[in-house]
Amino acid sequence: MTADFDAVTLLEVSRHFGRRRAVSRLSLSARAGDIVGLLGPNGAGKSTVIGLLATLVTPTSGEVRFGGASARALGAALRRRLGLLAHELHLYPELSARQNLTFFGELYSVPAGRIEAALTRAGLDERAGDDVSGFSRGMRQRLALERALLHDPRLVLLDEPFTGLDDRAVSIVADRVRELAANGAIVVLATHDLDLAEGLITRVALLRDGRLIAEEPATTGLRARYRTVVGSA
Repeated sequence: MTADFDAVTLLEVSRHFGRRRAVSRLSLSARAGDIVGLLGPNGAGKSTVIGLLATLVTPTSGEVRFGGASARALGAALRRRLGLLAHELHLYPELSARQNLTFFGELYSVPAGRIEAALTRAGLDERAGDDVSGFSRGMRQRLALERALLHDPRLVLLDEPFTGLDDRAVSIVADRVRELAANGAIVVLATHDLDLAEGLITRVALLRDGRLIAEEPATTGLRARYRTVVGSA
């Protein structure tokens, strides 16, 4: 079964971990071309929402729909349309940058030429043969991002994608995110950095204590809006 879609929707989704409520009756949608920023303090539920969209976390109640179908209906084919950059980068430190991408690329039958292009995009073509164990956090972050994008996913999920990046690398990653959205991907990113989010995201979802406080187009003055909405919730 082919699993393609141009929208993703959370419908009244709740997720509990034991007695802790991570997400409560949250409804949110994103369409192709959107860059949705999940913003909120620690413990707001941002990473749980990313996990729900990645199908790594199952809702306690409610439903996540990809186009008009559930993850269960779409089955294993859905995973080929998802790209995830988690806080844990899931790279093999004993392998080189090229070997890491080759390994993941083989899981999706990615052409070899795409591996080299990804290394260039990450700015790692001159370090492609070096073990990842010797890389800085920023270098590993850029490599993990390209690993998540190798198979041309429809839904791109980024959990704190700017961690450990210098200004130049931030610009590279931000431009890559814009390129993805322009080419029809749905991008959902969780970040603490309001300054980086402003000017990049097209929609903002403000979370607090597992609840969606506001969902609206992103505008200038994001920090002031965040303080007003999240601070007063």
